[in-house]
Amino acid sequence: MDSDTDRIVEAINGSKASGFHYKTWFTAGMGFFTDAYDLFIIGVVLTLLPLAGWQKLTTFETSLIASTALIAAVVGATIFGRLLDRLGRKAVYGLELIILVIGALGSAFLTPVNGIAALIAWRFILGIGIGGDYATSSVIMSEYSNTKNRGRFIGMVFSMQSLGLVAGPLVALGFLTSGVVPVITWRLLLAMGAIPAAVVIYYRRRMPEPPKYSAIVRGNVNKAAKDLTSYANINVSVTSQKAAAKSHLSIIRILTDWRLLALIIGTAGSWFLMDWALYGNSIMSSDMLGFLVPSTLTGISHVIRSTELSALIFGVAAFPGYWIATFTMDRLGRKPIQIVGFAMMAISFGILGIFSYLATPAYVVQFLILYGISYFFIEFGPNVTTFVYPPEVFPISARGTGSGLAAAGGKIGAFIGTFLNLFIIAKFHLSGLFLVLSALAVIGLLLTVFLLPEPKGKALEAISRDSDYLESEKGETAKAAQVEN
Repeated sequence: MDSDTDRIVEAINGSKASGFHYKTWFTAGMGFFTDAYDLFIIGVVLTLLPLAGWQKLTTFETSLIASTALIAAVVGATIFGRLLDRLGRKAVYGLELIILVIGALGSAFLTPVNGIAALIAWRFILGIGIGGDYATSSVIMSEYSNTKNRGRFIGMVFSMQSLGLVAGPLVALGFLTSGVVPVITWRLLLAMGAIPAAVVIYYRRRMPEPPKYSAIVRGNVNKAAKDLTSYANINVSVTSQKAAAKSHLSIIRILTDWRLLALIIGTAGSWFLMDWALYGNSIMSSDMLGFLVPSTLTGISHVIRSTELSALIFGVAAFPGYWIATFTMDRLGRKPIQIVGFAMMAISFGILGIFSYLATPAYVVQFLILYGISYFFIEFGPNVTTFVYPPEVFPISARGTGSGLAAAGGKIGAFIGTFLNLFIIAKFHLSGLFLVLSALAVIGLLLTVFLLPEPKGKALEAISRDSDYLESEKGETAKAAQVEN
């Protein structure tokens, strides 16, 4: 990179944590609050639909409604991730939330009673927006973060998911315990998912192009310097309008470069395995924890009690895990946290699977402790780190594509887990599902050990090997020019 670009990069990497970092975090993080709420609230809604006049759903219909947004997120993450690299970050940031809001409101107000197809269609639109948010927000935050606190800031964006995870059951309990009838409650629960996203659409559309992208990919160092001053109040003097080096990686190059391909397998694969465990458990937690509810409780009372248990586990086990991981990863490292997380998931799920009697009302305390441990180490482990890894390890002109593919891998796992878990439970009982999840955690641990580097304390441009790809592409350009001559 030339000296002007180096000055811009160094100014961002060496900056102290300040207001523009937290402004970027809030703008990105509110999307993730919404993502979590919208994805997980459908589990509560599905338990309410039969009480709201809907016909009894089959296992297939329940699984499909619960998982539709997840498979749509694969589409959204892949498309928006690639658009980030081709069109620029500013060109697309905020559009994903517009799509999300449309899907949430359509699900709530344009779905008739027994309108299974309509609900699936609106949830698919919602999922495209959610997938787009996974690809865009991590990249934006990484390119505005300094080196010292980069893991914390990216993790803080993702950890807003914890608030959405807890908010869903609490909002549902608020409606259910205040006497709001199920026929209204399920619509309100779906509609409320549009509110946090709508709040930050304006701010996303107003954000400038990240200066690193302007300078390195577009070669426009003058614009990068101006945007850095206006948005971050960091002044960098540049001597030219354009930088000499530009970076453009084609999708074919990304998928055929062995180093990038290994990163895709490592990030997408570990995210796939983790999301199978997380989403399958979280979305269907009301069903999975149903055995803990006394048989004397039926109807709305049964829904309230199972939702209370979900809120308890999310709040006590999951919530702290997110934030402890976020505020320790710049000291402990991403890789150790992810390895420990997968290891503890394998152990806790394995115990629950081997000792099947633990999933009975006689062992409620023991079950909740082990289930809670698994939840804590999903969060203080791969749930946070799989989000932080992709925008750090892929070079800048493949960062959106790589992050999108990694998120897509995760949401494929989430879709499979949500869709298949009910069938696995029906055939092999809860203990069989836990054994499957334990085996998946072991594979995730191996992928982490052998395919992922440690980004802690390294400049974004160093860990992603930006200079290697710039030099390589300049060499390819020179070869092409020789052929033409």
